[in-house]
Formats: sequence, C-alpha cells, structure tokens
Amino acid sequence: MASSNTPRAENSCRRCHRRKKKCDRSLPQCEACERAGSKCSFLDERNQIGSFPLSYVQSLQRRVKDLERQLSLALSTSRNSEDSIYLDPNNGSSPPLETFTPDRPTTEEIAVPFIPASATNNLSPTVGTRGRAHSLASELELLSLSATAERYLGSSSGVSFAKLTQAVLRRLSPDKSSFVFEDDIEQKGSPNENQILDQFIDPLSFRKYGPSSLISSSSAFRTFPELNQQEQLDVVELELPPQWHAAHLTDFYWSHSHTLYPIIRKNEFMGALWKIYTEPEDPLMQSPLWLFRVWMVLAIGSTAYCSVSLVDESESVMFFNKAMTYFEDAFSCGDMAALEVLMLQVSYSFFNQLGPNTWFLVGVATRMAIGMGLHTSSTYENIPVDVSEYRKRIFWSLYMMDRVVSMALGRPFAMRDEDIDVEIFADVDDENIRTDRIVPQDPLQPSSMQVPRHILALRKIASVIGEKVYSQTKARGMDQGQRDEVIRQIHKQLVEWRRSMPFPLPELQGSRVPHLSSSWFDLNYYTHVTMLYRPSPLCPILDVPKVKILAESSAMSIRQATNMHLQQRLSYNWLNLFGVFTSSLALMYSVTAQPDSLSSALEQTGAIGDLELAVELLGTFGKKFPSALKCQSMIREVVSRLKDHLVPRD
Repeated sequence: MASSNTPRAENSCRRCHRRKKKCDRSLPQCEACERAGSKCSFLDERNQIGSFPLSYVQSLQRRVKDLERQLSLALSTSRNSEDSIYLDPNNGSSPPLETFTPDRPTTEEIAVPFIPASATNNLSPTVGTRGRAHSLASELELLSLSATAERYLGSSSGVSFAKLTQAVLRRLSPDKSSFVFEDDIEQKGSPNENQILDQFIDPLSFRKYGPSSLISSSSAFRTFPELNQQEQLDVVELELPPQWHAAHLTDFYWSHSHTLYPIIRKNEFMGALWKIYTEPEDPLMQSPLWLFRVWMVLAIGSTAYCSVSLVDESESVMFFNKAMTYFEDAFSCGDMAALEVLMLQVSYSFFNQLGPNTWFLVGVATRMAIGMGLHTSSTYENIPVDVSEYRKRIFWSLYMMDRVVSMALGRPFAMRDEDIDVEIFADVDDENIRTDRIVPQDPLQPSSMQVPRHILALRKIASVIGEKVYSQTKARGMDQGQRDEVIRQIHKQLVEWRRSMPFPLPELQGSRVPHLSSSWFDLNYYTHVTMLYRPSPLCPILDVPKVKILAESSAMSIRQATNMHLQQRLSYNWLNLFGVFTSSLALMYSVTAQPDSLSSALEQTGAIGDLELAVELLGTFGKKFPSALKCQSMIREVVSRLKDHLVPRD
C-alpha cells in the first residue's frame, strides 16, 4: 500500500488511461503497471511533476525553518543572547487558554474569549515529542487554504472558532489538559488509501508566477502543471463526445451549475452546440470563444456530476485542458467575453482545483466587472433589454461567487453592497426576453431563474452576516442589547428566506441536483444559522440560549447533509467538506460548553448520534479528499471521549 506521502502525478499513466482503469498515479511507477509487470509511462517522463499532501509539505517547511534557526545559533557562538530566538514550537502568539475552565460556569453566560483572527494566523500546529500532533484549527486551515493562494484566514472562516472549540474540549480530559489529536492516519493507514484521490493541488504552487506576470500575461490563467508531450497530443486530438453523452453533460450543467450561476444563454448555446455536430465547418463554429464555451460547459457538467456520484474525473480534466487550448484567443474577444471566460473557470474550480485557485479568479473577475461598471445602473441604460439582462446575470453570478468564497475564507468581499445599485435579473425564462421588452412569465409556470434569484437572496443575507457579525470594527460601541438585536434581525431574515423557497421546484427525471431538493434549502438555512450564532466579533461571549440554538442548528446541518447523502444529492466538493467539518466543530463546542452536566447535555441534544453521522459523511468525502480522513479521525476521537461521560442507564 502506498504511503500517504508518496508523490503522485497529476494525471493517469498512458497504459491505465487507454485501458480506462483506475490509476493511483504513484511516482515513479503506478501500482497497476508494477503489478502487471508492464513498463509505466511515468518512468520515461523525466520532467513528471509530482504532488505531496499540503500538510506534509508544511511540516517539512517548519522543519527546515527549525534547522535554519539551529544553524544560525551554531554560527553565532559569540552572542549567547541569541539563544532566545530558539523558540519552543509549542509556544504560540495567541492569548493563553490554560486558565479556561468551561465545566463550572457560575453565571448564565459561557465565558469563553473570542480569539482574534489576526492571532490565529501566526500559530503553527502543535508539535509533540511523539510526532506531529494536530489541532482542529490546523485541519480547518488546510481545508480553507485549498481555495486560496495566500495565508490569511479571517473570523468567518471558523479558524478562531476551531481554536475555541479545542479549548472547551479540555472538559473531556480528566486533568483538564489540552485535548491533543495525534496524527495516526499515516501510521495506521486506511483500507481504501490507494483509491483516494490526491489532496487539492498545493495552492502555493500558484506563486511560481511572479506578480508582474499575473498582470501582464494571460498565461497565468493556464492550467498547471504543464502537460507532458503525450498528454498534450491527447488533448489536441480530443474530439467532442458522442451527441448522447454531450446531451447528458449539458443537461446536468443546465440543471446544476446554471441554476447556481446563470452565466450562459441556454438557447443560444444549445443551438451552437448542435450546429458544431451537424456543420463542423461553419465559420462561426471555429470561433475560439464558442469552442472554449463548449468544452468548459462539458467540463463543468462532467465534474459537477462526478461530485455527486464520486466517479473518476479524468474525463472532466481532459475537457478542461481542451478548453484551455482556446483560452488566450477567447480571452481576447472583448471585455464581456473575457469576464465570462474567467467565471466559467471559477464555476469549474468549485469542484476541481486543477487550474488557478478560486480566490484569485474571483478577485480578477470582480475587478474586471467593476471596471466595466456592471455594478451601477447607469451602465445598463441605452442598451437592448436582452443584453442588459445577460449582463445582470453575469454580474450577480459573480456577486454570489464572491460571497461564497469570501465567507468561507473569512476575507473582505471583493465588492461592497453599498456600492451596488443595479437591480437583479428578471424572473423570466430566456424565451420571454426580447430586445426591447420583457414578456411577463406565466405565474403557473415558474421560470428557470426562480431558484437562482432565491439563492442570490441567501448570498445577500450571508453578506450581511459578514459585514455586521464578523466585522472587526462594526461592533465597537454597541451594547449587548444592540448586538442581540442585530442577530435577531438576521435570524428573522433567514427564517423568511426558508419559508419563501421556490415552489414547485423543477422536476427532472432521475435528477441528482442538490439544490433542486428541499433538503438543500434546509441545509443552507441551518448552516447560516450556525454561522450567525458562533462566537464572533459581534458576540464573543454566548449566553445559554445562544449556545442551545447553536447546538440545534449545527446538529440539523449535519442531519440535512446526511439526508442529501442518502438521497444521492450531496455534492462532494471542498465547500461542503468545509461545511460538514465546521458544523461538527460547532456541535462539539455547543454541547461541551453548556452549563448543564455533560451527561445531561449529551442526552438532551443527541449530539453523539449526530457526530457519528458526521464521521460517516467525512469517510465518504475521504474518497475524494484525504484531508477529510484526518477530520474524521479527530471527530471520532471526540465521540469516544463523549461516550465516556454518558451515565449508564440501569
């Protein structure tokens, strides 16, 4: 069995690819070829690029820094005072938590200090004498950084809250000592380890492009690492899939990705797609922009389907690489075309971290949109109605992308709500949009834009949470009553959002689209309530009612995710992995921090059962993301400790 530290190639070897067999991509030779006694193509590829788990690389970086400090001390024997710079790696710059005793509160408030995000960014995972010990915060950082090239994680990312959760878990230790998770995954291994896809591409690898190249050259957007000669040949020779398969992938794109981000005009696209099949020599069909659109829609449809079915994603990777061969020419087709090209890449990156990271792409696209004035109503004057509606869909899709990524990473939004005065796109189908007017939609026939508009309403509420609850400055000068009122009003908006969900939802035969199920709306409601009631800059200290709401909402988040998993509608992407783990943290915190006896709190909330559901979910995520297995191990350990505190019934 291959070690989790084994370097792996980005794509399958040629033999496995031709045979359509699962390739573990181990370097220098894959296991399938080794067992068959065949020569693996990796052996001939001298420049093959391998990838290691991000956590392993970071541990090596810390080790190098430690050795550099030791070398500096050895070379500076004349200055004994330099010994002070050799720091114990267990020491951090965060406020001390040793004085925290959560098991015996004396008032109705849970007196747990909120740790500023700025303090958490300088902390390293705890390193013990028996090997690498890990914390909830370090694992949450790894999940978050899968979408970003930089290190800053703000308060809404949950990293501060993860450290807080680990603090209250001291209640589970007999001596109230720090609750430490040992890294036993690498020692024990996993029965399915060889079948688990590699961890996200190392986000730091994007730094190989210098700052100037990001601005001056569109090559920064190309897929990387670069393909070898055989892979480049495969991409160049790649032809469109059979029409029936293209129909399947585009249908899933329209029902899944298009209802999240309506970037492309459906009727126009489908007409062009079938024309490519029937009249491939048509001059219009040789357009780089259209070819980029076609291949990206196929890639997004394929990777979105793979995210709910957990099948091999090699097809979507090939489609993506094919699309990127047209990138530069498509990017040069005008401002709106360039914006669409970037947003299609963002849509793809939510499921597959192959190209430039999501955070970078959203930032570039947002600044491009603002530069074009798409956030102001005056820009839409004196242009045809159909063009205006298309641009509104583009802009608000970008707004939603920005809110999703920024809230997950705890970073400032790329655009502020107060700077936006353009109305949202109309609640009508494409057929109702004319060049001079919009034909009203039949009220008995809900439009395809009904779901995207409702999701946009949720992103706007999330924006309010980010601005009012997780802002480091907005809460200054507010008394407790004002703070409670802010939370109450936002909670009221979330309740109204859930009550007004679209009805009926589109019925698609055999659909596995997550957001065409009422469970998806329940999941997002409870996830946002959990985010609202976690300790935050607005409410760093929770009273008992808030803790109980947090316990209920986090438990319901896990249950709804499990419900979608059983319906085969859960999308196994990094955002949902992040959501399941943070909901688990919130449940562990809220149960352990309650003033009641721990046994009583566990019986009343049923938290152990819900955490066991989270363990099962993370095991499924582990088939795609190895980091999920580390999270699973941590939660399983907490569940084991919690069971020890249950009072046995007679």
